[in-house]
Amino acid sequence: MPASIVVGTQWGDEGKGKATDYLADRMDFVVRYQGGNNAGHTILAEGHTLKLQLIPSGILYPHITSVIADGVVVDPRVLLEEVDGLAALGIAIDPSRLVVSGNCHMIMPYHLELEKVTERFLGKNALGTTKRGIGPAYADKAARIGLRIQDLFDEKILRQKLDVVLKEKNQVLTRVYGRLPITAGLIVDDYVRYAERLRPHVVDTSKLIHEGLRAGKNVLLEGAQGTMLDLDKGTYPFVTSSNPVAGYALASVGIGPREVDRVVGITKAYVTRVGAGPLPTEDTGSEGERLGARGREFGTVTGRKRRCGWFDAVIARYAARVNGLTELFVTKLDVLSGFETLKVCTAYRAGDEMFEEFPPNQSLFHDAEPVYEELEGWDEDLGRVRSFGDLPSPARKYLDRLQDLAGVSIGVVSVGPAREQSLTAKGGIAQ
Repeated sequence: MPASIVVGTQWGDEGKGKATDYLADRMDFVVRYQGGNNAGHTILAEGHTLKLQLIPSGILYPHITSVIADGVVVDPRVLLEEVDGLAALGIAIDPSRLVVSGNCHMIMPYHLELEKVTERFLGKNALGTTKRGIGPAYADKAARIGLRIQDLFDEKILRQKLDVVLKEKNQVLTRVYGRLPITAGLIVDDYVRYAERLRPHVVDTSKLIHEGLRAGKNVLLEGAQGTMLDLDKGTYPFVTSSNPVAGYALASVGIGPREVDRVVGITKAYVTRVGAGPLPTEDTGSEGERLGARGREFGTVTGRKRRCGWFDAVIARYAARVNGLTELFVTKLDVLSGFETLKVCTAYRAGDEMFEEFPPNQSLFHDAEPVYEELEGWDEDLGRVRSFGDLPSPARKYLDRLQDLAGVSIGVVSVGPAREQSLTAKGGIAQ
């Protein structure tokens, strides 16, 4: 059976956890393919609100194996705390169904310290990272001095690699930033303890997924963050340190392009962004505040307030192109109830030029002004709607216009956080 990919189409926070949880019912494997505990997926299940950071959303289903693939950077302490937190909930969650690739690079204590002092040093030019050590861990991976989970199971190798790395890291910490050096012994003691608990979870995840696909199993690959935070395709330098786009899922998981036949783009019915960087359709007035309040727009991991704006069709078209989207999953349509009119950005104006596609350089994008089209709003509360046909006519027209502008059909529409608040339409909207 071919695999499916779930990818965010905006700046993250699109509701991928809810979407993955909804789609996972028909899956055998759910695989997280990039990022670290700088991203969070919020899921409502059995009266509990779960805020997952590393563990894939499929952990809520007893028939699913949850997989953390090569391209994820893992803080062992955080992962084990998350496992313990799920076990303590008292609901039907079995953390033993979690498997982790031994090729995953680890977030180390010096990564956390370096990111903290670097952001402080940058001052007003800081990128607004989550300070979880993600960027430094990916930087060490690229520099080929990173430590991987498999290194935990040979203490001699762990110590040797750590001694080499700390020679350079402690020079930077002490001489550049005036911090105290980090001691290798304390790190080894902690990480050896992590190793014993992680050992039962560590497998060759590429082989596991390959064999599953050959056996006809259903596989869902889920990314963190979103397309516009991609290291290469996003609004650099205001991006994450990995590649959320669908193409990276293949490299991380270790499968080829012919194994995938479905790429589901998750998009809010409006847009949000956490931290610094351009957001052309941002509304800093009362309507933007209203979107944030109604949508409870605060970061899952950091709790930071999200910047809010109107749906951006330029970004939607760009995400469709770079990810090869086959369909859209629209979230938080219910948040738009009560607005007399709704704005949709159809193009940008930068200087004397108009752009219907994503501008070719960052300067144009930073200066881009949205060109809006206004659509009729609706007053009805959508939280109790259980079929697409019962949506108010303006809401259906709004969705029709979004899919026309994006050039991708909408498959599912979410009108609330619960699983049952997901509408599958017939005909032109969804199958």
